[in-house]
Amino acid sequence: MIQPPSNLAALRAAWRAAEGVTAAAAPCFRLVNAATPKLYVSGMIGGFDLDAQDFVQAVHGITAKTIDVFVNSVGGFVWDTLSMYEALKSHPATVTAHVVGVAASAASFLVQAADHRVMATGSRQMIHDAQLVAVGSPAEVREMADIGDAVSDDIASIYAERAGGKPAAWRKAMSATTWYSAAEAVDAHLADRVATKQSGPDNRSRLILARHSALTTQGG
Repeated sequence: MIQPPSNLAALRAAWRAAEGVTAAAAPCFRLVNAATPKLYVSGMIGGFDLDAQDFVQAVHGITAKTIDVFVNSVGGFVWDTLSMYEALKSHPATVTAHVVGVAASAASFLVQAADHRVMATGSRQMIHDAQLVAVGSPAEVREMADIGDAVSDDIASIYAERAGGKPAAWRKAMSATTWYSAAEAVDAHLADRVATKQSGPDNRSRLILARHSALTTQGG
């Protein structure tokens, strides 16, 4: 999802009001400090609870040699997710992304920042073109449509760089809105393997991920 930067604060406030989310709501990402730091990303990225700046600062503060990221997210704002993607991709640690539910829309390219990508049994990924939120004159809305195409091309390049293939082929799959089962994600090289034993978070962490399970009915 992309949006005019000038409208970002108003759009997020509108989403919060529509969903009944208060400013005091728990964030939908969490860092657990351990020998191997664990980051949990769930629900909507941006717009609701997850401030990408907080995520990026948390990643930059990690000095461990390995990081585990557990993803159960419908996606969200493209530019928020891109900043998170770059933080993970540029970090010197070995990053493993575990898709423990769904990695849809922007969350699917966030997963591509990891060195190792693991799909839980029954998990899925979904890719599609960047979704637009635009308010303004006809000329401004047409301009946003052009930006949407350009951003979608950028995302297709991320898939091509990590999974192989041509950006144009990925853009075709994005335009069609393509869902991948765990095995299909591996076949498409959007993931490296399906977990053979439970590699997701512990029971306490599952409760944290379930906090935003109602959001899984809509993509970003």
